[in-house]
Amino acid sequence: MSTLETDLLKAHEKGDQISLVALYRQAAEQTADPTACAFFLTHAYVFALESGLAAAQDIHLQLVALGCEEMKDE
Repeated sequence: MSTLETDLLKAHEKGDQISLVALYRQAAEQTADPTACAFFLTHAYVFALESGLAAAQDIHLQLVALGCEEMKDE
C-alpha cells in the first residue's frame, strides 16, 4: 500500500475532512487516468463543501474542465 493510500485511510478513520481534501487532490494530480482524476476530485469536492473550504471553488472549476460538472449561473 502506498503512503498516499495509508494517509487516506488514516484521515478517513479520524474524520479529518481537511486532510481528505488535500489527499484526494494529491491523488488526482498523481494519476494520468481522467476517470480516476474525476473520481478523486469529486471526493475532494464533497469534503471541501462539507468543511466549508474555499478550495471547493477551485475543485469545482477542475471538475468543469474535465466535463464532470457544469457552471451554474449565479
